[in-house]
Amino acid sequence: MKTLPVILISLLLLACNPCFAQNTTLPQISVQGNKFVTSDGKTIVFRGLDTSDPDKLERDKHWNKEYFQAMKSWGANVVRFPVHPNAWRKQGQENYLKLLDQGVQWATELGMYVIIDWHSIGNLRSELYQRGNYETTKKETFEFWRTMAQHYKGNTTVAMFELFNEPTVMGGAAGTCTWAQWKEIVEEMIVIIRANGSKAVPLVAGFNWAYDLTPVAQDPIKAEGIAYVSHPYPQKREKPWEPKWTADWGFVAKKYPVILTEIGFCGPDDKGAHVPVISDESYGDAITKYADENGISYTVWVFDPQWSPMLISDWQFTPTRQGRYFKGALQKYSQKQPGAQSKK
Repeated sequence: MKTLPVILISLLLLACNPCFAQNTTLPQISVQGNKFVTSDGKTIVFRGLDTSDPDKLERDKHWNKEYFQAMKSWGANVVRFPVHPNAWRKQGQENYLKLLDQGVQWATELGMYVIIDWHSIGNLRSELYQRGNYETTKKETFEFWRTMAQHYKGNTTVAMFELFNEPTVMGGAAGTCTWAQWKEIVEEMIVIIRANGSKAVPLVAGFNWAYDLTPVAQDPIKAEGIAYVSHPYPQKREKPWEPKWTADWGFVAKKYPVILTEIGFCGPDDKGAHVPVISDESYGDAITKYADENGISYTVWVFDPQWSPMLISDWQFTPTRQGRYFKGALQKYSQKQPGAQSKK
């Protein structure tokens, strides 16, 4: 009878801790050839959604499980968290990690993987950026990835680390950076991540705001187990898109995994319309078909009614024009997968 209090306490702890209360561990993601695979050997193609910055969502009082349940109901199997450098500094490491931990837990409970994205736009070499909220340094960036690697070591939900959102020299306005110089910086980030014990897949973007991967043909990143990123918004190229996509980034998918971590569109008169996202459903048809035919993963920007191109028009998660399109595409894809259940 002396052991009864210990048993009761143990049961109480199990009931209170969702990690123990539910068998929700997701299989480890790794790279095999040009595919993402799970630890049980199954190929996985990601179809998901981009959140807005967790810092913003917390301030808006929408960083909660309901938000994640809505994304899951759309058919997402992955969610991408864009961490702006200024938000990381403002919150401080301890507070921001608490936000990320909450999001990772909700994603785990709902069976969705997570991409953590260092959401800067500009030239990390020169440390010149498109706007103030993207300002960072190489030291801060390297320390961020060391922190992420250490903190999420062994966490299989955190499947990918997107090393730098959108590298660009902005036509020289942000200085200069050759592919060789960018490659050296990226390879050092990967060394840091691996040396700190993380098995997350590093995601590498090219120049032109993460659109162009042409240098990979002759000079790929010297690291195993990585994937490449493109953000092929509709106005990056004119129609017909497909042959240009193949030449600019699609060819990479023959040899390495590719994930389009930002796609999306809005009409010219829609709220937040701006270059390079203005288009219509013909873009949605083209990019989803191209991704499906080539085994390319993607996440759609952005699940927030204030950032554009927005997928929702309010906090009841009412789909916008592009939201209706991509909700349908994601649900259709998810229902084709083994073990899928019909969505209400």
